[in-house]
Amino acid sequence: MGFNEIEVLLVEDNETDAELTIRALKRKNLANNLVWVKDGEEALEFVFATGRYSEREIDDFPKLILLDLRMPKVDGLEVIRKIKRDERTNKIPIVVLTSSKEDEDIVESYNLGVNSYVSKPVEFDEFREAVSTLGLYWMLLNKSPE
Repeated sequence: MGFNEIEVLLVEDNETDAELTIRALKRKNLANNLVWVKDGEEALEFVFATGRYSEREIDDFPKLILLDLRMPKVDGLEVIRKIKRDERTNKIPIVVLTSSKEDEDIVESYNLGVNSYVSKPVEFDEFREAVSTLGLYWMLLNKSPE
């Protein structure tokens, strides 16, 4: 898979949550062009085609970023801030998918320009349904500017 085919960038440091997310998207055939990165630093390198992703074309943006907030190196709020401040990347839809239900995180995420904020359900079936619904909406129904 080339990096110009990426539709979903999953930014998640928790392996179990990442696997559950990928599994839920696969059930709806939405994970064929997915890249999973494990921290905010790697996410920024991917989006801005730097560091370990310097071979990637910067203009080949993912159609959707699923982003955890609590991560090592660079947290999710900083990732949102950098992507939304840059004219090249500010139209990429970002959906926060996190265990945090703190009002401060929700308000700050929206202030920074996030497109949606979803608290991860605790039960597996609810989690799978939430991720499947997110994937279907953002990948098949939502229209983004070209």
